[in-house]
Amino acid sequence: MTHRLKKEKNYSYIEAGEGTPIIVLHGLMGGLSNFDSVIEHFSQKGYKVIIPELPIYSMSLLKTNVKNFANYLHDFIEFKGYENVILLGNSLGGHIGLYHTKLYPDKVKALIITGSSGLYESAMGSGYTKRSDYEVIKKKAQDVFYDPDIATKEIVDEVYATVNDRNKLIKTLAIAKSAIRHNMSKDLPNMQTPTCIIWGKNDTVTPPEVAEEFNELLPNSDLYWIDKCGHAAMMEHPQEFNKILENWLNTKNL
Repeated sequence: MTHRLKKEKNYSYIEAGEGTPIIVLHGLMGGLSNFDSVIEHFSQKGYKVIIPELPIYSMSLLKTNVKNFANYLHDFIEFKGYENVILLGNSLGGHIGLYHTKLYPDKVKALIITGSSGLYESAMGSGYTKRSDYEVIKKKAQDVFYDPDIATKEIVDEVYATVNDRNKLIKTLAIAKSAIRHNMSKDLPNMQTPTCIIWGKNDTVTPPEVAEEFNELLPNSDLYWIDKCGHAAMMEHPQEFNKILENWLNTKNL
């Protein structure tokens, strides 16, 4: 990672650039480095890009849920004094962004979701009965992407370490249940925030029909597809992802 992790109060985050704040929200097992191309590109385009470390494994088990993560994000935004933020979330991060926007619509001027949970996901916490088998975990990590080579040894090792940490595994299961419990199908039609939906056509975690449902339910959304792409478009096709997003932001005068 080329950017230094800043630590203030209870928060750790990466920050680059100046301008309108884009707050990037990582997924359940997604590292901050997954968004290197986003931070490099948009920090040069008149945006301040901020990637906070979400307290996915550091909150108490009772507090480990989507709503509390959304409130943590709100507290971070208040602490930094940001106004009119743009939220960009992948997977669980998209769900947290959506839920935060539901709770604090006046704080968010635009939302970008990619491979987001919130309507459906092939259960994040399932399939770890053979978690001690490295090859099984490697296959699960590879299945997240259209191109299995994106799942580097570093990524596989991180997932393997996470699911073999009993405390983290329990919290992973709690988050998976929370994602289902905090289904947003009834909330989305009331959310007027401009939303850009960027989705991999070959996503098997949150399949293409999930993106279509988000687009149908959100009254002010635009849907864009990336071909030969799985669950993490900003990693598999960073240039195409950035181009789609930049064009959308320009079109919306954001």
